[in-house]
Amino acid sequence: MTNCLTALETGALELGAECIVPYDDRLDGVAELAARFKWVRFVDARAKVDSSHFGDFSREHHDILRAIGLNLASGQIVALLEDHAAPSPGWCRAMIEAHRGPEAAIGGAVENGVDRLLNWAVYLCDFGRYQNPVPTGPAEFLSDSNISYKRQALEQVRHLWQNAFHETPLNWELRKRGERLRLDPGMIVYQARYGLRFRPALRERFVWGRSFAGTRAKDMNPVQRAVFCGVSFLLPALLTLRIVRLALNKRRHLNRIVPALPLVALLQTFWAAGELAGYLTGRTGGPEFIAAESIGDGQRIES
Repeated sequence: MTNCLTALETGALELGAECIVPYDDRLDGVAELAARFKWVRFVDARAKVDSSHFGDFSREHHDILRAIGLNLASGQIVALLEDHAAPSPGWCRAMIEAHRGPEAAIGGAVENGVDRLLNWAVYLCDFGRYQNPVPTGPAEFLSDSNISYKRQALEQVRHLWQNAFHETPLNWELRKRGERLRLDPGMIVYQARYGLRFRPALRERFVWGRSFAGTRAKDMNPVQRAVFCGVSFLLPALLTLRIVRLALNKRRHLNRIVPALPLVALLQTFWAAGELAGYLTGRTGGPEFIAAESIGDGQRIES
């Protein structure tokens, strides 16, 4: 958290940006953070997000925290970052400039910030497609670790995010409505997961794969879910090959990517197992809903 806010500080203060950090029991030292970053609004969401209910690797609590922040945000452009992602010095200004165009949503590039084999493997699985140079033109996928929306576009699909923010169905719905999405190479964040460990990383891949599939399954009929269950057995090979293809096309960090490929394949296997569980059960593995009226208020920590 400290690295992210420190990297964001100069640009946010120059532009007068509003910064909201909803938190649950997993964030330590909130009072110290509030005293250090007086321009940040820390929102106590512990009454709404019971972190003990989600498990150590669930992403559902992240999705609800994001929804709380979005409901509180007042700007005409709203952006989301992760606490372990440090934005580049020009990130704020690049985002504002990018939104001078007509696109409803603009995502940025994601780079790996920790030179360890496991970090490279996890980074490639999560963000390999967002490594610079990102493709220009319309985009189908944007990462919620580095994404921004025009407020008007978000309000069109409020029903999809007011309780929990899942970027994939939200972005697809925007595209169905004729809105445009794109990636901007100047909006760069660096993933800095210094405490990443092997077994938790495997567990995380399973949980996130299940969450992804469980979210998609809500809009599928039984036949479609059965088809995706069958395809899930092919996913480890398909996803790993996609990473290899992207690496060859971008021709960056090959000396790091090649040694990481066995780990990548293992992580993708756990992701595929999670997707299979999500399509079979139709559930994300976390709470299925949270009362809409309980989202949006919060206690500010005064420094």
